[in-house]
Amino acid sequence: MLPLIDRHGRIATDLRVSLTDRCNLRCTYCMPPEGLEWMPDSQQLSDDEVVRLIGVAVQHLGVNEVRFTGGEPLVRRGLVDIVRRVRALDEDVEMSITTNALGLSRTAGALAEAGLDRVNVSLDTVRRDSFTTITRRDRLADVIAGLAAAEAAGLGPVKVNAVLLRGVNDDQAPELLGWCLERGYQLRFIEQMPLDAQHGWDRDLMVTADEIFASLATAYRLTPASEPRGSAPAELFTVDDGPAMVGVIASVTRPFCGDCDRVRLTADGQVRNCLFAREESDLRAALRGGADDADLATRWRTAMWGKAPGHGIDDPSFLQPDRPMSAIGG
Repeated sequence: MLPLIDRHGRIATDLRVSLTDRCNLRCTYCMPPEGLEWMPDSQQLSDDEVVRLIGVAVQHLGVNEVRFTGGEPLVRRGLVDIVRRVRALDEDVEMSITTNALGLSRTAGALAEAGLDRVNVSLDTVRRDSFTTITRRDRLADVIAGLAAAEAAGLGPVKVNAVLLRGVNDDQAPELLGWCLERGYQLRFIEQMPLDAQHGWDRDLMVTADEIFASLATAYRLTPASEPRGSAPAELFTVDDGPAMVGVIASVTRPFCGDCDRVRLTADGQVRNCLFAREESDLRAALRGGADDADLATRWRTAMWGKAPGHGIDDPSFLQPDRPMSAIGG
């Protein structure tokens, strides 16, 4: 088996699969209030095509972790069946989803039964007014119910991803951490990245990792975790005397590109070897044109070989990707 290696020696074993560009929230840092023009169904990979490409990644390219993303993956009608079929491909592959948890209270049990291992839930605040401001939807209670259902279904450890926005929830880091600690959820703060559909991201307005640490230090004592970080995007810290930990994913101010082990497949079958890449490699056309698995694997390796050494956000020539996060998948 020849792995997905790039010219800098990094090997991709973590596949992020976007199942749809659609979402039932309208987070201010992701898309405009009216939403976006969604991808036509004819362009989107079918369930069979998704499973086949994941099979190529797992069985021919050495991928051992699959994360389903969106948009919002729970709005994909075939999600449970896709999970079940991928589990049948390989009992050992780790499967998870990144979700806003709307509807998770209804689907957590079925997903666990199908073979999903765990969930990452996006939740930036536990205050109803702040949640409504950020997401433009009054659905905080549904997210909280989804988190509880995931825990009850055994989809753990349940992780919570939070973005702090200046002037909106940047004063809530200790509160959110305390809320997660009480429930046993693992919290990760993520620096806001230039992936919004409006292209309105402003580095000067971004809440940085240093600011997050300073805010948490007003209520907690953080100690760098002893375990090696490896290729994980989050820097981990024990909280007070542990064993609970909190993570910070500082993609902008503390990039970790040199240890990246991720590759992405969009809902329309394009390989992206970096979240911030401006180029994609089309597997959908080859798939629908009759390519066999070996050919698809070769095309995927070729796409991976050209991965840049880093995302270059600090470079004056950096240009934000044309696709927003909702169309790329985290």
